[in-house]
Amino acid sequence: MLESATPVTPVTFPPAFLWGAATSAYQIEGAVREDGRTPSIWDTFSHTPGKTAGGDTGDVAVDHYHRYRDDVALMKDLGLGAYRFSISWPRVQPTGRGPAVQRGLDFYRRLVDELLAAGIKPAVTLYHWDLPQ
Repeated sequence: MLESATPVTPVTFPPAFLWGAATSAYQIEGAVREDGRTPSIWDTFSHTPGKTAGGDTGDVAVDHYHRYRDDVALMKDLGLGAYRFSISWPRVQPTGRGPAVQRGLDFYRRLVDELLAAGIKPAVTLYHWDLPQ
């Protein structure tokens, strides 16, 4: 069987190619009731019985909100050059209008600072389907 296998051709990327990873706030952050964050449309949906497999929610997710430093260290160990993350609207603007919540902005500021210190370029998605409820 191995004799008939197609040989693997190595793929090369240009020197300036940027390897990275991406996440969405709802799927990674957790901490849904901390620092002024209000429920999002995804919180409401996922807490509706029968809407998600096993009743899973983003309440804790992978707890990136508390473990972002460890997560960035893992990204650095993986050799990532970029990280695209989304900003949780309910975390920075809980009612969907009006002034931003400083504690929410501070989280993203700390995350960006940590990424830059690790030599990882941040890229931001401003909206990834998590409007305030």
